[in-house]
Amino acid sequence: MNWQKQGLIFSPAGEGGWMKSHAQVPTPLLCGGVIRVYFSSRPEPTLSQTVFVDLDIDEPHRILRVNSTPILDLGGPGTFDEHGIMPSCAIKDEGRVFLYYSGWLRGVSVPYINSTGLAISEDGGETFRKAGAGPILGRSLCDPYSATSPCVLKDGGVWHMWYCSGTSWLKIAGKYEHTYDIKYARSADGIVWIPSPKPAIGQQSEHEAITRPYVLKAGAGYHMWFCFRGSYAFRDGPDSYRMGYAYSEDLQHWERNDDAAGLAPSNAGWDSTMVAYPAVIAVKNRTLMFYNGNGFGAGGFGYAISPDPE
Repeated sequence: MNWQKQGLIFSPAGEGGWMKSHAQVPTPLLCGGVIRVYFSSRPEPTLSQTVFVDLDIDEPHRILRVNSTPILDLGGPGTFDEHGIMPSCAIKDEGRVFLYYSGWLRGVSVPYINSTGLAISEDGGETFRKAGAGPILGRSLCDPYSATSPCVLKDGGVWHMWYCSGTSWLKIAGKYEHTYDIKYARSADGIVWIPSPKPAIGQQSEHEAITRPYVLKAGAGYHMWFCFRGSYAFRDGPDSYRMGYAYSEDLQHWERNDDAAGLAPSNAGWDSTMVAYPAVIAVKNRTLMFYNGNGFGAGGFGYAISPDPE
């Protein structure tokens, strides 16, 4: 697919007195005639909280509302989301909104530990309550390092999840850097998940990190976008996040073809060194991709448009 970039939508400028940087991991939901985009912002470098903006459904670059009050409280001491909450996927089901998110807990030998949490809304995605104090997916025999950044699709009465699974911590220039692939899990209710040990999208090398899968059903097939990076100069350097793509006809077997992702860094500006964290949604015979640019979304999020995939 070829995406037509539409530019930056939102860049934090101190909203709420605390949104000092980042509008990271944009997560869209069609909500009452608007496009609601959940994202995480930061009051300080190592702390993330989730808020949202409402966008005009016909002109997504037009912001109708900024809700700068965090929709979820950080977890208590020792919990998986004590130091950060980042949204990843929002879906509607039987009058509720399920918001799957990444929880951050600072580590000791390594910088952090990531797990997947769930929050549920019963008022259309305005307010949320956590499903519980613990994660719905975390470190296990299948995922010894981390399990995070999920995309969830309910198809044929079955809940499917693709998520970022930690594969290692590599010591690069005296600092531990995390690597990961994409795994798959299955559920009957969207809450209790059974992960598969086999990667859905495997690493091309031990230094590759693959994250934020997003799956869109179109026609007879399924399209997945994700982002990938290396482990060396990846903070706005040549190893920074780029967009990847895979296609499946059965949700189990994926054919990776990054050349078909259709979106690369710009020559200059907010997404000139990095493109990351895609989220794709079909709206009025168009497909929109919300994504982050330089600095892992430090300057905000933008979007691109394409005709629906066939």
